[in-house]
Parts: sequence; structure tokens; C-alpha cells
Amino acid sequence: MGAKASPLSLPEALLAGLPPERAEALAHARQLVNDALLPGYEESVSGKMIVWSIPLSRYPNTYNKQPLQLAALAAQKNHNALYLMCTYMSPERMAALQQAYTAAGKKLDMGKSCLRFRTADELCDKAVSAAIAAVPVETYIRDYEAARHS
Repeated sequence: MGAKASPLSLPEALLAGLPPERAEALAHARQLVNDALLPGYEESVSGKMIVWSIPLSRYPNTYNKQPLQLAALAAQKNHNALYLMCTYMSPERMAALQQAYTAAGKKLDMGKSCLRFRTADELCDKAVSAAIAAVPVETYIRDYEAARHS
């Protein structure tokens, strides 16, 4: 007999455990990422976060022996967070995200990689989608390796 999956092993189960307004905002962000995601990345759950990463079978050479994460999504205490590691490693991608938010008339509430939002309306869908779609697996691996060796 195989091991039983934990109730939080699937993104849907993670979202189902949240208050409806939080689940709705996170489900919207999740759909944006999934719709823009390029081949080679996988969606999974790590802890209480939905993550999109390059599987270890494709790229095992990470510093922490965990899959290389492109993005992650979580409900934090006072906000929702979309972690865009793909923009953190690239000043050009970060600038494009900032410009898209400005052009859309939306406020960008962001740390180094953490885009904070409370509702789906606070997201700039086009900017988030473009940030994800701008990073093929090979580009992300190259950026990661360059950052590690700098």
C-alpha cells in the first residue's frame, strides 16, 4: 500500500482551508501564475505555500537541495504574498513589473521578491503574468548560477 497524501498535499486543499476572501484572492493569483507558466516548471505545496519550481530531476544543483523556486504563494498574517523570485534575480524584470504596475495605475506593495496584496483587485494581472512568462527554465537556471557564482 502506498502512503496516503496529507490533506494539504494539493494546492486546492490548501486554499480550501482558508477564509473565503483569502482563498478567492489566492486562487486568482494561482490561476495567473498557472496560465503564464512556461514548460519545465511544476506546481506543488511546500509547507503552507503553493510553489512553482524546477524539479530536482531537471536541476538538482541547488544550494539547499530543494527545487529551485520561480514563485510561491502564501496567506500571511495580514496580507497575501506572491513571492516572485524571478524578479528578484533580474533588475530588468523587476523594472518591467514596476513599470507595468505604474502604467495600470496600481500600487505596487513589494519587498525584495514579495508582492503583497489583500484582494485580487490589487494585483496587476498583466504584470504578474508577464513576470512569470518572461522566464523560461534555461534562463532561470542561468540567472541562478550567475547569482551563485558572483
